[in-house]
Amino acid sequence: MMRRVAQRSGFVKTLLASVLLAFGGAQSGAQDAATAVDLSDPRYVAGAAMLDAEFERTVDETILLTEIPAPPFGEDKRAEAYLAMFRDTGFADAARDEEGNVLALLPSGAERGPVIVVSAHLDTVFPIETDVTVKREGDRLTAPGVGDATRNLAVILAYARAMKESGLRTKTDILFVGTVGEEGPGDLRGVRHLMTQGDYAGRVKAFLSFDGLDPEEIIASAVGSRRYRTIFRGPGGHSFSDFGMVNPMGAMARTVEELYALEVPSDPPTSYAASMVSGGRSINSIPDVVQLQVDLRSFSPEELARLDREYLAATERAVVQENARRLTSKGELTVENTLIGDRPAGGGGGDSAIAQTALAAYSAHDFSPEFSAASTDSNIAMSLGIPALTLGSGGTEFGAHSLDEYIELPREDTLRGMRAGYAAVLALAGAPPEQD
Repeated sequence: MMRRVAQRSGFVKTLLASVLLAFGGAQSGAQDAATAVDLSDPRYVAGAAMLDAEFERTVDETILLTEIPAPPFGEDKRAEAYLAMFRDTGFADAARDEEGNVLALLPSGAERGPVIVVSAHLDTVFPIETDVTVKREGDRLTAPGVGDATRNLAVILAYARAMKESGLRTKTDILFVGTVGEEGPGDLRGVRHLMTQGDYAGRVKAFLSFDGLDPEEIIASAVGSRRYRTIFRGPGGHSFSDFGMVNPMGAMARTVEELYALEVPSDPPTSYAASMVSGGRSINSIPDVVQLQVDLRSFSPEELARLDREYLAATERAVVQENARRLTSKGELTVENTLIGDRPAGGGGGDSAIAQTALAAYSAHDFSPEFSAASTDSNIAMSLGIPALTLGSGGTEFGAHSLDEYIELPREDTLRGMRAGYAAVLALAGAPPEQD
């Protein structure tokens, strides 16, 4: 998951009809959100009791999954283990789709009706050779990837188990998903396939991603990003005898200089970064190839598109200028831009109905969430106009994407976060008609 950006502080306490219907409440009118969820509803009570009874099992499953390496494009072993867990839980039809996602459906009884997706991502940022052995000290689990987002795989499995074993019924099918390719080079490939090409494309009515542990934050907007690999090519040569020839390094430097001269708004937040450079053959050679990688981001699809156009134009101008200023007798400089990351912006923000539903569920568990924006699996659903959120599952996390990453799972506080997320899932899935 990408670094989050605060969207607004505080939160609106509003009673939502959708939450009341889902939980059988009888109140009406605007009042404190903590009363919006009926925590005495038998469906909620049964699930919360199972989460409590199987808390240590969930911790053990967090450890088991963390110790299976899962870099982007290398998630297979973890995905197969996760699939086996769902089948052991009673989801006999659980399977992997063409992209590698793990899918487990809790049917409502409606034939090919809409679905609510409850997801967490399988991959981590760490290379396959990384030591992912978990060190446990009391409530603390330390290992690369343990928090982002392996812990959430165990939590949504616990939700699925609680619903399955209690015989819970909902108005809408719930599709539990372990996605591939959320991190970095994965470019959201798993959720992109799920939402646009897979068997459930066009059927998703709401999307929840559990990514991160903080129950005081509801990610209700998507930060979009465009990432490029830009390759400058020239004839190369000897640093002394071919002095004056076009140099890809010069064009790369001009591109970076022009990029960093661009003015971008702070509202909506927009950014750019020249992140990686490689190339050259020796210190006494004019390079024939230089590669530059850049990251462009914005809350706004329009600002992101503008930044994208200006960057591409800058690369073309840099090549024209280098060819005009230096010798081209051995060949001209060229540029090739390859899009290597495309995460769309979008989302309804904190005022959307789905955000207010989650707010009511978390507030009922004595949390005071703030709405924020980030780049997560929810980006794809948000960009398609499908109500979507990214939520925390309880506990605290530290040092995400670092080798020193760890999480702390004090039992009562963590269970409170897990129950809040469970309540949000139930609210969105709804009760069957006879329980309305």
